[in-house]
Amino acid sequence: MPDIFRFLLAKWPTVLIFTAPSAAATNNERPGRFHAAVFHKRPFCFKTGQTITHMINELITEMVDAGVHYGHQTKKWNPKMKPYLLKDKSGIYIINLDKTVKCLDKASDFLAGVAGKGKKILFVGCKRQAQEAVREAAEATNQNYVNHRWLGGMLTNMATVRKSVERLKYLENIEKQPEFKAMSKKELAALGRERDKLLRNLRGIRNLEKAPDAIVIVDSARESIAVAEARRLKIPIVAIVDTNADPSKVEYPIPGNDDAIRSIRIILQNLVDAIVVASKA
Repeated sequence: MPDIFRFLLAKWPTVLIFTAPSAAATNNERPGRFHAAVFHKRPFCFKTGQTITHMINELITEMVDAGVHYGHQTKKWNPKMKPYLLKDKSGIYIINLDKTVKCLDKASDFLAGVAGKGKKILFVGCKRQAQEAVREAAEATNQNYVNHRWLGGMLTNMATVRKSVERLKYLENIEKQPEFKAMSKKELAALGRERDKLLRNLRGIRNLEKAPDAIVIVDSARESIAVAEARRLKIPIVAIVDTNADPSKVEYPIPGNDDAIRSIRIILQNLVDAIVVASKA
């Protein structure tokens, strides 16, 4: 039995029932794309009953299989994460998945309330492991996202961002402009490079006319500027916080491994489930 199973079994001796991992997990395949048609319907509240308990146990098992419980090295930890940790194993902190599930439940309820009112949610994750998952989660929920680079002032200086979006629209339609025929190949090449750069940075927020009502961040430590801007504007933050992050800066922290693709996806999947269900209600 793996060590993490012993930790969890000791923590919940009467509740934890391990179920077999999914076929994709057994074959070490990459999880599929986020899509409303294939969402795994899970409860977002803790109630008594064998079915609810079984589904929570299944979620914990999937988290263990995805490596959500693995934190950073002990020398890189943030002391404020202590309430969310079990112990250290070979110099690496093990995250308490019981706390992760409860925090995920709380965050899911909050995002469901935001989405149910038709408000906007911004997904942010610019690290390589999170880029595709963040984009797919935002597209599946019809929300906005930033997955390449957080530009300073994206929230606090929306006027400048909107000017950049208008510039992008102009460059995308440059061939229809009257001055196009008078431009040289060198000028067009420079404009093409500018368009590509703007598209990378603004693709996910080109329809964001005002500050979002909530923001979901993968790795709050890395996206510290996004956290600071959201706090300044008093925008509620839902964030995956690893053992090196400060959970006190986030209204809805979700303790978990933010460096593994599968870990990021399994957490975002549960948030996406809540948003989609609430949007359709």
